[in-house]
Amino acid sequence: MRAILFTVWLTLLVATSSQAADGMIDIESAYTVTETANRIETTLKEKGMTVFNRINHGQAAEQVDIKLRDTELIVFGNPRVGSPLMQCQQSVGIDLPQKMLMWQAADGKVWVSYNDPDYLVQRHDIKGCEQELATVAKALASIAQSVAKK
Repeated sequence: MRAILFTVWLTLLVATSSQAADGMIDIESAYTVTETANRIETTLKEKGMTVFNRINHGQAAEQVDIKLRDTELIVFGNPRVGSPLMQCQQSVGIDLPQKMLMWQAADGKVWVSYNDPDYLVQRHDIKGCEQELATVAKALASIAQSVAKK
């Protein structure tokens, strides 16, 4: 129960300094998309997480003559956290490993976006993994907040 309350509190805390779409948490960054992505990648590696891929959507769009504002995606994870979630509900594997999207909005603001762990609970009907989900929520919020602020 404590873990659930902590997760709710943490989500509300993050949401007060962000914009939100259904199922996503968006944190405004004080840096460019590239700087933000570099900071996230460095932080993830320092925390011992595996960075599986970094995708520059803007560069890919340029290759087919499409103009896209700066957009990068980092795919990362830690099997010590993701595997227990899949034990609770194996379908969550479609949303793992974790992802963070750094993107520039039309107004020039830069955002860090990631799946809200509460969304994953609802989407996959996860039961019995409250502690693991609290750990994920805390880690994602901490990483996004720390890299986005000056």
